[in-house]
Amino acid sequence: MDILKGVFKKSIFLVITAAIISAFFEQKKLPLGIIAGGIFGILNLRGVVRSVEGFVGSESPSAGTVIFNMIRLLMLFAAIFLLVWYKIINIIGLLIGFTIIFILIIVEGIKAAKSK
Repeated sequence: MDILKGVFKKSIFLVITAAIISAFFEQKKLPLGIIAGGIFGILNLRGVVRSVEGFVGSESPSAGTVIFNMIRLLMLFAAIFLLVWYKIINIIGLLIGFTIIFILIIVEGIKAAKSK
């Protein structure tokens, strides 16, 4: 949970900063895409953390945990698909937001590994 808290705190600052910087480019939907990518990245990370905690607590994964993971991924895919299909967000911005979260996960994981 410490990694999740560290990623969440740092991601708010970095995602908003990246969205503000991207507002100066000609792409109008780029800042919204970055924010959406950050939000989806955090929500996905939270779901993964809950799933891993469920797997660690039991010897074998329960059907409920597996179904929850499939529904979570389906909802994430559907939301991203609809936002891109209706051109509400910019796909490049979405990837930038996801990448920020991904890099923060790696950095926080390395910090956690070094502290132990």
